[in-house]
Amino acid sequence: MTILALETSCDETAVAVLRGGELLASEISSQVAAHQPYGGVVPEVASRHHLQNAPKLLEGAISRAGISLGEVDAFAATSGPGLASSLMIGASFAKGLALGFARPYLAINHLEGHLLSPFFGEVVAGGGDPGRSDVSIEPHIALVVSGGHTLLVEVRALGDYKILGRTRDDAAGEAFDKVAKMLGLGYPGGPEIERVARGGNPDRFDLPRSMLHSGDANFSFSGLKTAVRYLLPKVDLTADRSDLCASFQRAVVDVLVAKTIGAAASTDRQLVTVSGGVSRNRDLREQMSLGCKATGLDLRFAAPELCTDNAAMIAFAAQLRLTRGETTSLTTEIDPNLALA
Repeated sequence: MTILALETSCDETAVAVLRGGELLASEISSQVAAHQPYGGVVPEVASRHHLQNAPKLLEGAISRAGISLGEVDAFAATSGPGLASSLMIGASFAKGLALGFARPYLAINHLEGHLLSPFFGEVVAGGGDPGRSDVSIEPHIALVVSGGHTLLVEVRALGDYKILGRTRDDAAGEAFDKVAKMLGLGYPGGPEIERVARGGNPDRFDLPRSMLHSGDANFSFSGLKTAVRYLLPKVDLTADRSDLCASFQRAVVDVLVAKTIGAAASTDRQLVTVSGGVSRNRDLREQMSLGCKATGLDLRFAAPELCTDNAAMIAFAAQLRLTRGETTSLTTEIDPNLALA
């Protein structure tokens, strides 16, 4: 089974070709430079770049995979959540290809792509033949943490998801971006704060761990962001920036780790997975590993190259769906607010 997928939910244009458990091609065009002057993603700029980049990436992916479009068994695209003007580009391309080559089309939830990415490369029994129903995803607690989303999900099986908690305000990645902007760092803020935090003292500044003891699985990072803003006039950014970044980063990480381990305990799940762009953060990986080891939990991270937006995870989710015999009507619309569960 060969699947070609497109991902254009926000500001990354991506095309991937997946055959069984082998990733034949994964092409990504970043728009960071285009949005950097604005300190965030501008929808009109993003959609314009998707229109320009998608045909080139499609051609490059097919060439790298060593196949023709006629050899593709199904086409897939992210259908939401995301920016409407961006989602339409990838979905339209995939639908057009599916129609032109008389192949199935699959509309994939961007969040499900992240959710399943820690299992990428694990081919279902039977080699992924269409029509089979033996797709098995081990039940677990999933933390999906990115610039736009912070979710804790109980995964019972493929497509059987229960949202345990979500952010009530800023997503973790959004908080990183906003604090980085306060500190005069570049965009995106997560990698910049992580870079400056190296060698810093995470215990130097006592920053709040919002909702740490709220008794539920929800998050809040707005108060932490505000605490940093009020602290700025009292610190010397020349001397204290590294410690401040390390302290802010650790405050975010402490909440993510505690809430995730708490969700596992409350559901009696033994496996935890972590995915999304923020999951590339080294401190999060180290602290989550330590926390899970101390509580006897198994832990799986998405591979670093699958953490940020990519089409490989969309192709993988499509593979699992198609293996169960699922397809999507070509009349299905994108949904910028598409829910995971």
